[in-house]
Amino acid sequence: MDFAALMSKEIAKAKRSSTPSSGSDQDGAKPPQKKYARRAEEEAARIAAYKEEQARLEREREERQAQKRKLEEEEAERRLQREEKKRRLAEESRKKREEEEAAKERERRKRIGLPELPPTPSDKDQTPEKDGEGQMEDLGEEELTKKLREMGEPVCLFGETHRDRLRRYKKLLARSLEVQKMFDGPIPTTLEPVPEVEMKIPTTAPKDAEGRHFLFRQLTSYFNMVLSEWEFALAKRDVTVKQSLHGRQAYNAMVQSRENMTPLIRKFEKGDIDDNVLQHIVEIISKAQQRRYVDANDAYLRLSIGKAAWPIGVTMVGIHERSAREKLHQGDKQAHILSDESTRKYLQSIKRCLSFAQTRWPPDDQLQIMG
Repeated sequence: MDFAALMSKEIAKAKRSSTPSSGSDQDGAKPPQKKYARRAEEEAARIAAYKEEQARLEREREERQAQKRKLEEEEAERRLQREEKKRRLAEESRKKREEEEAAKERERRKRIGLPELPPTPSDKDQTPEKDGEGQMEDLGEEELTKKLREMGEPVCLFGETHRDRLRRYKKLLARSLEVQKMFDGPIPTTLEPVPEVEMKIPTTAPKDAEGRHFLFRQLTSYFNMVLSEWEFALAKRDVTVKQSLHGRQAYNAMVQSRENMTPLIRKFEKGDIDDNVLQHIVEIISKAQQRRYVDANDAYLRLSIGKAAWPIGVTMVGIHERSAREKLHQGDKQAHILSDESTRKYLQSIKRCLSFAQTRWPPDDQLQIMG
């Protein structure tokens, strides 16, 4: 075999082996990586990475500052709210304290008979009339008409303006919301009880309205105190004594006295009681508080029986009326005060309260014990 043929064969083989490699480049194969890199390219890449890192750090710093500012603003707002709440509570407590002090001062001046204090400028500015009208200004014509019809009142009176209707509706609403407070006790009452130190009953009943109202409060408080002590004393007894006939009768007497005393308390609430009867009740309770029970019993007898002459036996033996007979008819009202059933019952209850009071608060003088 000659040398030329062999060379031709090898050259052809080399050409065939180089052809697929060039085709793989055209088919999308990755070109061979560079073995060397320029320093400028590396420096540019490093600078770009540094700038990107700095930008990220700056964004994070701004986010932290924004979050901190938000927290500080929220804390400042909460602090302002707390300060506002403290100020409002302090203002309310101050106003309440001033009102309580003013009420005590009015009560003290009323008790000792001094003139009332003039109203303060704040009280003049904030009158119920102005406050009510300010609140009622928002009511429209249709709404006001509807509310008046719901209350069963006429929608419009003759010559009445819209403001007059608002004022009339305000008064009706205040009257409907006016609820009398009931104070607890053996006999629940609307009269506010007085402390025991202020329960000292005067010897005579006052004539003015304020003094009479305070006297009614004192009498109601005294009777409730006696009934409470009576009930407490009965509750402390032994079980055998409670279940005995005498024990049950004592308890029934207390319950009956409490029930019969209720009409008298209602008269005190209304202020509708005869002056003569009130004067005798004041005398009875005043002497009972001084532990002079015999004198209190004498006042009770003067109230229940009176000083009028009671006819006994034959009062007229002839056809002519004697002059002494006229005395039998003097003071009939006082002599027959027990003819009223309700009056008789609460007078009997007062006598029972006296009997208990002398056992609960015995007198220093033994001669003042009722028989």
